[in-house]
Formats: sequence, C-alpha cells, structure tokens
Amino acid sequence: MRRPRLVIMLKEPRAGQVKTRLGRDIGMTAAANWFRRHSARLIRSLQDPRWEMRLSVTPAPAALNSRVWPARIPRDAQIRGDLGARMRHILHTTPAGPVVLMGGDILGVGRRDIAQAFAVLGHNDYVFGPAEDGGFWLAGARRGARPLAPKLFENVRWSCEHSLADTLATLDGAPCGFVAHRRDVDTLADLASARPNG
Repeated sequence: MRRPRLVIMLKEPRAGQVKTRLGRDIGMTAAANWFRRHSARLIRSLQDPRWEMRLSVTPAPAALNSRVWPARIPRDAQIRGDLGARMRHILHTTPAGPVVLMGGDILGVGRRDIAQAFAVLGHNDYVFGPAEDGGFWLAGARRGARPLAPKLFENVRWSCEHSLADTLATLDGAPCGFVAHRRDVDTLADLASARPNG
C-alpha cells in the first residue's frame, strides 16, 4: 500500500500575481517575497517519511521549473478553473489512498496537523481543516473503493465565510472529520496576528 500523499498548492511568487490582497496592504513585491519565504519554509517543515509530498503549481510551464521550491519534490501543473475545479482534478487524478491538499500560505501548521488529517481519513471519507474566516485551509479524501462525491466543490462561494459550509453540502452526506483551525494569510491583519507567536 502506498504512502499517504500531501499536495501543497502553490502559485509562483510573482509581484502582482500572488497574495494580491496582502499586496494592497504592504505592496505587491513585499507580498510576493513573503509568500516565497513562507512557502519554502512550510515545504521544509512538512517533509516527513510517513507521507509523500507533491507540489501542485501554477502557472505552467514556468512554475514547473521554478527555483523557488526544492527541485527534488515532484511537481504537477494545476489545471485552469476555479479553486474547486483544481482541487477536484487533483483528487480525481491521484492514485487510490488518502490524500490531503493545502495551500502554501497557512500559519502555524506542522507535521502533527498533517498526521492528524491522515488519521481522520482512517475513519472518514473526507477531512477538512477549518479556517478562521469561514473557509478551510486543508481538504482531504480517503480515495478508496467509493468514488468521490459527484458534485464535490461545485457551486461553492470561495474566499468568504460560506466556503466551508458550501463545500460540506457537496459531500452527499459522506462521513467527514475535522482537524484544528488555522489561519491563512490574505491581509496585513492576518500576518500581524501570527507575529506574537513567531
């Protein structure tokens, strides 16, 4: 049986193309530089022999060859479409077994969170990590004998307080579990909230 898979979804950190809401607060170059440093640290901190790590990157082909992230970690190009379409594609094309998806801008996440997510998938078809803004920072699926919910991630209101609730409504009642709340960084206030704790 293959190891569980952790997929980190990343956009190449180009000024004006990544973390633009944060960029309106601190400048587009500063926002891109923050994302470059943070995503690289996150990748290093989450490597673990208990799971396989892959990067799902955009835009292709530039991000497939970017030097921002470690070259030894396999990369796949994201498809076009909204966040739901991109996540659904990753889940559909991943070999059978537990898979967890997350972004590269999450604060306070560690290997314990990822291990817990895979443990939750031992007893549930899906797992989510709620975000403080009503969305979610992590999504995962067992990817076993049962197919994915046919409307998974469809008609979700993204980037708002309804994102998690809308997503849960697409699961067709399949068993679902949760891991700890975490915060992603969209604004200067999000970034400032992390500084007292390092």
